[in-house]
Amino acid sequence: MVGGGRKFMSDINVTPFVDVMLVLLIIFMVTAPMMRHGMDVSLPKTSADAVPSEKERLVITITKERKVFIDEFETDMDSFRQKLEHIYQAQSDREAFLRADESLPYGFVAQVLSQIRQAGVSRLGMITEPIQARK
Repeated sequence: MVGGGRKFMSDINVTPFVDVMLVLLIIFMVTAPMMRHGMDVSLPKTSADAVPSEKERLVITITKERKVFIDEFETDMDSFRQKLEHIYQAQSDREAFLRADESLPYGFVAQVLSQIRQAGVSRLGMITEPIQARK
């Protein structure tokens, strides 16, 4: 059968499939960093430069509802210090970052800071948002 109109498997056009896969890859690359921290926190704004970090640090988040999270795991204040001590028991450099909602009273943030220090965290960075440049 010569030229009988049959198409072989090698004639399948994969370009639309590749296009769809590339679009999906871009969508996942853009949205993946946003999925890291699911807590809604309105950070205070500062004009300080970002502190460089060589490795990923533990992030402690306090929401405006006064919920405390170690990375993305919620914890209560009664067991917060013990959990931090357990996390850091085998590490020599005890460093963390703190994300606190700007509407929280200073006293509550100071209470959490005290628990962090009592757990043995030696260096604590504060996560803020940069002030937008005035136009």
